[in-house]
Amino acid sequence: MTGPLRVVVADDQALVRTGFRMILASEGIDVVAEAANGAEAVRAVRRTRPDVVLMDIRMPELDGLEATRRILTGAPGEPRVIILTTFDLDDVVYEALTAGASGFLLKDVTPEHLVAAVRVVRTGDALLAPAITRRLVERHARQAPAPPAGTPAGLHPDLSALTPRELEVLRLLARGLSNTELADRLHLSGTTVKTHVSRILAKLQLRDRVQAVVAAYETGLVSAARDGIPVPGGADGGRREP
Repeated sequence: MTGPLRVVVADDQALVRTGFRMILASEGIDVVAEAANGAEAVRAVRRTRPDVVLMDIRMPELDGLEATRRILTGAPGEPRVIILTTFDLDDVVYEALTAGASGFLLKDVTPEHLVAAVRVVRTGDALLAPAITRRLVERHARQAPAPPAGTPAGLHPDLSALTPRELEVLRLLARGLSNTELADRLHLSGTTVKTHVSRILAKLQLRDRVQAVVAAYETGLVSAARDGIPVPGGADGGRREP
C-alpha cells in the first residue's frame, strides 16, 4: 500500500492525543484529525477518510464502542480501528472486537509499539496481543449479551465450511500463533499459511484475524480451559502483558 499513512486519534484526554500525534508524526505518519469524543470521531472519519483510527473506549457523549459500530458499517474503504484501553476495566473491548475493531492497545503502549501497530493494521492485518486477546475472549465469549442491532454478523459461523487443515490453522491461530509460527508448526510455507488464513476469513465471512480468534472461542472450537491455553494474569486481572 502506497501513500502517506493517515490516522485519526480519538481520546478525551488532550495530553494523550498530543502525545500520540507527536509520536506518529516523528515517524512520518499523518494525524489528519483529533477527536475528544465518539461523535467527533465519527464526523472526523467521514470528513478525512483515514487509514487507521486510534479509538479510546471510554469517552463522553458517545463512547468508543458505539463510535466503532458507526464507523465500521461494512462499506468499502473503511478505516481500521485500534481500540485504546486500560485493560482492567474494559469488558466492552470484547464487544468492540466483534464489532470489527482490528485489535487493541494498552494506553501505556511504547512509542515503538504504537507506530508498529498502526502500520500493521494499515496493511489489512489485525493487531493481536495474543495473551490478552485470549483472555478477553475466553472470559466473555460464553457470557456476552446478544449483539445490538447493526452489529456485524458472522461471529457464530458454520465451521463445517472449513476443511480439516483450515480447522487446524484456525485452532492454532486462536492460540495466538503468528503466520511464521503456524508455518513452522505445520511444516508449510508462509505463502500457504497466508492462503489458508485468507480462505478461512472468506468462508466464515470474517473481517480479519481478530474476528477469527473471537469466532474460534464463540463456537467452542477452542477453549483455554479445555485446551490447556495459559490465561495471563490469573483470575484477578492484575498482570499486564508487554
